[in-house]
Amino acid sequence: MKAIQMSNFGGPEVLKCTEVDEPIPATNEVRVRLFAAGVNPNETYIRTGTYSFYVPELPFTPGFDGAGVIDSIGEGVKHFKIGDRVFVAALLAKRNTGTYAQKMVCDANAVHRLPDSISYMKGASLGIPALTAYRALFQRAKIKPGENVLVHGASGGVGLLTVQMAKGFGATVIGTASTEEGKALVKASGATHVLDHITEDSIQTILSLTNGKGPDAIIEFLANVNLETDLKVIAPYGRIVVVGSRGSLEFNPRLAMMKEADILGLALWNAPPDEYQESLHAVGSFLESGIIDPEIGDVFALEDIGKAHEQIVNKKAHGKILLSID
Repeated sequence: MKAIQMSNFGGPEVLKCTEVDEPIPATNEVRVRLFAAGVNPNETYIRTGTYSFYVPELPFTPGFDGAGVIDSIGEGVKHFKIGDRVFVAALLAKRNTGTYAQKMVCDANAVHRLPDSISYMKGASLGIPALTAYRALFQRAKIKPGENVLVHGASGGVGLLTVQMAKGFGATVIGTASTEEGKALVKASGATHVLDHITEDSIQTILSLTNGKGPDAIIEFLANVNLETDLKVIAPYGRIVVVGSRGSLEFNPRLAMMKEADILGLALWNAPPDEYQESLHAVGSFLESGIIDPEIGDVFALEDIGKAHEQIVNKKAHGKILLSID
């Protein structure tokens, strides 16, 4: 079968499409014939060999997210049968042979049924983005219906799902994006208000949209740029969840003291097993009920994975970047 394999760490050029043996599922594992796979920013970090959360043994096939059909089942698996449509969310699986491939094996509890009405492309858009959105909103920020939630950088794969979940839960959502295309996607995903990224000059706009209080929760995707502004605009006793950051910053901690605001870090790798399983079941329910509807971004062939990695690093994402697998 075809798979992307890397034999050394480095740039996108280390990702090679090659022929490998089909993996065999062991006890409590399933094999999935994949039709689509998600491409995530953390996979570009893993490729370099410098990612603090995970440095794989080589050779290595990347990929944690995908969607397809179960074509082989290991002993002990009772809740799936061959032919079941599933999406894969294998970030914390004990075994994951990689979704950048025609077939992959992982723990049976790392896959979830994909409704017939949902395409494989949309199924592959879940995984890390959807579980991150759920964890940010419900396990870290612990949002409540009726609260104001600011999604600061809402037009990417995680951001759009965050908007949809918060809106479906009964929050009033303010989303930001840097382009007109991105803002249109954020609006279509259910944000009540859509703005350019918040700066010192637009703090008063946010306050006016929240009756002078500020957002109760902020989901932040670029903390090294935005955290100080977030602290100035957050409501008293508000929660800021840092989902992404690309550097360091200097700010006055008194800003957090004045609001008694909480700054909460998030890395999906740290999710306890019970919370990860909770997230997986919740995402499945949100998908079936229509609360979430993943936005598909650019789609690449498996052989063009290098181009996909270049794009996810260098271009502002609108929706989820995917691989189409023959």
